[in-house]
Amino acid sequence: MSELTLTVMRLGFLAVLWLFVIVAVQVIRSDLFGTRVTQRGSRREAPRPQAAAARQTPPPQRQQSAGGRGRRGAPTKLVVSEGTLTGTTVALQGQTITLGRAHDSTIVLDDDYASSRHARIYPDRDGQWIVEDLGSTNGTYLDRTRLTTPTPIPPGAPIRIGKTVIELRK
Repeated sequence: MSELTLTVMRLGFLAVLWLFVIVAVQVIRSDLFGTRVTQRGSRREAPRPQAAAARQTPPPQRQQSAGGRGRRGAPTKLVVSEGTLTGTTVALQGQTITLGRAHDSTIVLDDDYASSRHARIYPDRDGQWIVEDLGSTNGTYLDRTRLTTPTPIPPGAPIRIGKTVIELRK
């Protein structure tokens, strides 16, 4: 092998090694410090397009006919009652709602005690809503009880993730 080929291979290997180190440092940094949330104009976070679409409430006729999910007395919305997103409402339309610091979460939590993928709320086959902790460090609490398994959510029961409290409401 010529000296030039060997030098080019060494430089290529060094470049790939540095690229790996830089990516590893970025992943560790985002895991430790979370994602950066920017404030726009007011103290509340500006709604994201996908979360804004989820906040629109469907007409009552569609909700009643949605596969038994619209039964009488069932919750229709998820409301943030404490924390930086107080007042945020997400309509319950049978889709899974993810909670955490990750940008692709349905509700992005700007909270030091929340994990990137902290918890999820989803409907079961009977139309009841279930909350599940996704292996978070600081835990998810339902009525002051730390969740260890997926648990049904009674309407009005507070779900606490760090400083954020979320409730299911009619």
